[in-house]
Amino acid sequence: MIDSYAFGRITVNGKDYRADLIVLPDRILDSWWRKEGHRLCLEDLGEALAANPEVLVIGQGEPGLMKVPEALREELARRGIEVVAAPTRQAVRVYNELAGKRRVAAALHLSC
Repeated sequence: MIDSYAFGRITVNGKDYRADLIVLPDRILDSWWRKEGHRLCLEDLGEALAANPEVLVIGQGEPGLMKVPEALREELARRGIEVVAAPTRQAVRVYNELAGKRRVAAALHLSC
């Protein structure tokens, strides 16, 4: 579970992180960085997709500036992965609602 989120900081299972991260059912991948910064690419999600999630929750940053291109959404849908992309605060709520009910992974941008 994600305990809390504030701009630039997140607490997962009691541990604080100050860099973007991917939350998987069995581990956290911290210091996650994207090839194009504020534009998500399929290559950015390799380890998250390897976990075979039913749902990928994408936190687009506090104001939602990280873009999730339609082509990426379509590719994930083709692979049978539901995508929920939202500002990170909302994405955290969605992740917590789904955790334990479905196979869910989260890719979270913590700041802008």
